[in-house]
Amino acid sequence: MIAGVIGAAGYAGAETVRLLSGHPEIDALILASVSFEGERIEHIYPNFLGKISAALVKPEDAAAGADVVFAALPHGVGEPYARTALERGIPFIDLSADYRFDDDEAVFTAWYGKPYMFPELRKWSVYGLPELNRDRIRKLGLGKKVIIGNPGCYPTGASLGAFPALAKGLAGPGTIIVDSASGVTGGGREPSRSFHYPECADSTAPYKVGCHRHTPEINRNFAAMSASGAGASGPAVIFTPHLVPMNRGILSTIYIPLTGSWQSTGGTSGAAVRPPSKEIEEKKGEIRDLYADFYRDEPFVRVLPPGFIAATNRVRFSNFCDISVHLDPGGTTLIVVSALDNMIKGAAGQAVQNMNIIFGFNEAAGLQAVPASF
Repeated sequence: MIAGVIGAAGYAGAETVRLLSGHPEIDALILASVSFEGERIEHIYPNFLGKISAALVKPEDAAAGADVVFAALPHGVGEPYARTALERGIPFIDLSADYRFDDDEAVFTAWYGKPYMFPELRKWSVYGLPELNRDRIRKLGLGKKVIIGNPGCYPTGASLGAFPALAKGLAGPGTIIVDSASGVTGGGREPSRSFHYPECADSTAPYKVGCHRHTPEINRNFAAMSASGAGASGPAVIFTPHLVPMNRGILSTIYIPLTGSWQSTGGTSGAAVRPPSKEIEEKKGEIRDLYADFYRDEPFVRVLPPGFIAATNRVRFSNFCDISVHLDPGGTTLIVVSALDNMIKGAAGQAVQNMNIIFGFNEAAGLQAVPASF
């Protein structure tokens, strides 16, 4: 099978190339770039020397000559290539935000500043979070006429961390707070002042506080995952991203108010000044078991054993999302920590996972490497 990658010179595109080069079902790659057409991928990324050798072609050539097309392009520019792929019956897996909101053009335009170029394409698109939409992805993919809106990196970690609590009715009234920290590769390959080494090294800072464009995607996912039903507006969410001085990884700490039936009866107004009680520890274990059962059959979500806390260094270069479950000392707030590699489960790896589902491959094909921890 031939895979095309448009935008292969960017970070997410290059990671997609790296993963596909070791995929057992991929026989050849067509690599394309708007900015680097004619250059060789192994000269842009010398780590590919001796393993991957290809000249970058025009995006139209990748969209026309492959059996599946991945697009790692800026938001709002990939729709013509999606239309070409759709006309040819070739699955199109888009790593931008263009197809993450289905037919909700108003939300996309408000947050990304561009209208849809071809709104009619959305009837063939599906939001590509496998843990939420696996059946829809598989069903639409049967005819190979499908567009996958690959999820954002922050929404993937936040959504997987909150999913069991929302789906099983643990979340009570009140606001869910998502605090996330990302490595600098999340800003892409193009340099900017914020990601300049002297600006971000030895410093951690929030950015786009209260106005990050992944907020509506998280809100939409939480509503879809909520036990109150897909038609509900879902819980209120506050999302704050932080930039941390590391290359890759996203760590999210998610604070979920528990509903009355899940709150610990051992919590008191003074509990915050004392260690958690035995009863609270037992409740935490019960919730952790619920999470583990919820994700029992998921190949890439690992609910960590008691005593472990999710960390980015244990998922590096892997498609895993690690989750650890905790409670506040009063037993009224669930604290979930999720960790993933923003370039893999947050981008390229999840895109390959979606390809595997569409074509009926082993869902873990090409994604089975053990994480690097140092």
